[in-house]
Amino acid sequence: MEIDIQTLLFEFIGGLGIFLLGIKYMGEGLQRSAGDRLRDILDRFTSNPFLGVLAGIIVTILIQSSSGTTVLTVGLVNAGFMTLRQAIGVIMGANIGTTVTAFIIGIDIGEYALPIIALGSFLLFFFKHKKVTAIGQAVFGFGALFFGLELMSSGMSPLRSLEAFQQLTLDMSQSPILGVVIGTIFTLIVQSSSATIGILQGLFAEGAIELQAAIPVLFGDNIGTTITAILASLGASVAAKRAAYTHVIFNLVGATVFIVFLGLFTKFIYLLQGQFSLNPEMTIAFAHGSFNIANTIIQFPFIGALAWIVTKLIPGQDVIVEYKPKHLDPIFIQQSSTLALDQAKAEIIRMGEYAYKGLEETNLYLTTHQQKHSEMAMQIEGALNNLDRKITEYLVEISGGSMSELESAKHTALMDTVRDVERIGDHFENIIELIDYKISNKVTITEQAQEDLNNMFDLTILTVKQAIKALESMNREEALAVIQKEDQIDKMERTYRKKHIIRMNEGLCTGSAGIVFVDIISNLERIGDHAVNIAEEVLSD
Repeated sequence: MEIDIQTLLFEFIGGLGIFLLGIKYMGEGLQRSAGDRLRDILDRFTSNPFLGVLAGIIVTILIQSSSGTTVLTVGLVNAGFMTLRQAIGVIMGANIGTTVTAFIIGIDIGEYALPIIALGSFLLFFFKHKKVTAIGQAVFGFGALFFGLELMSSGMSPLRSLEAFQQLTLDMSQSPILGVVIGTIFTLIVQSSSATIGILQGLFAEGAIELQAAIPVLFGDNIGTTITAILASLGASVAAKRAAYTHVIFNLVGATVFIVFLGLFTKFIYLLQGQFSLNPEMTIAFAHGSFNIANTIIQFPFIGALAWIVTKLIPGQDVIVEYKPKHLDPIFIQQSSTLALDQAKAEIIRMGEYAYKGLEETNLYLTTHQQKHSEMAMQIEGALNNLDRKITEYLVEISGGSMSELESAKHTALMDTVRDVERIGDHFENIIELIDYKISNKVTITEQAQEDLNNMFDLTILTVKQAIKALESMNREEALAVIQKEDQIDKMERTYRKKHIIRMNEGLCTGSAGIVFVDIISNLERIGDHAVNIAEEVLSD
């Protein structure tokens, strides 16, 4: 029989493309219709590893991607929202949640793929309501997933008569490790275990592969899907790297254990197939689901050991930036307003220390252009926003009780100070965007301008540092020194602006370099203003 290679390739590649688009659309649609509460689910329901597993399952079902859940988890661990032990639970849950796609594929509704796509398109194009279009997007993705599978299946059907392919599946049956390697490599390339399993379901349905050969490929898919989290953890904190590597270890251990008992596991799947009269696609789905559920049950008691192993493999400090407040205990609100206000102030001091760290990282990004400094500063900015929200909520709760006149004045001062510290974060975020613009548009700043920026940065960092110090010790002299320094910052800004105009007139400086320079010094001047506001709160005490 003559095989048309071009048709086979085109249908397979096109089908795979539509399938991947379908999964992406379906996940995004579900995510939008569920509201963007996924981070909340992960943050709130991971107080213990068992709840973490449930949260991992739910979020993965909603976004249709275990890699996506793991990347979200890596981000939360990186931000100090989640401990490594909690993250391991979520990662285990993500592995179970990802099997839902295979079960969806197992429901044989491929012939209805086109009308489902039509319905999704209709909801997308003829309705303006956000919720309806989100559902439309999910329905469209659902249909595209099946349409892509149908195309891939028809592309792959001639493979079973191809001698080389028959030999490969025979080799895979005799050597399960080969199947694991093929599954791993293919998932690494496609970046979606769901797609690889979809292809496997198609091949098994066409009779092109035996169950004995297909199951090791499933194990390989699970290993291959961990690469996305590894990539997400590059350049992230030590804790985030540990979370990503846990995913790898978890899937490697699972695959190893099941390869050892492959004969037993295959018999179990044959038993399920016979017992429930499963179609070929559903048989693979059950194999995938059984493997991931059993793997989680086996390794769940060893979460502590997994955490210990990755801590040994990746040594170092755990959390670089802690988003969560450390001092805001609600018990103080009931006990005493004075104590609660002191706790809020202690948290504001911590927030202030982050503010000048963020400024230092921004300055390093300006001078070195190293991405790690930008990422660190943006992480700190995220922490400032979160602490601002939490401290403000805490202060609002305090105001619900009775306060003396003195406490009331202190409360107002702290409310203002929180806002000032948070605004410092906004300004250095603006500066980072300006540096990004400078780098991407290859804008060169003259040596003189760079020196001016460094001088102004140094003074601004010192001023913010001193303002926070003054607040901590309520030292009037420190606060007065802040006001003097801010005066210097104002003068600097005026002087540097004039010098810049002279450079422009002399043709030493381009227009775009000028915009970057002026915007950076004006942001630094505004940061100085916020430092003075903090100092004035100290003086008015």
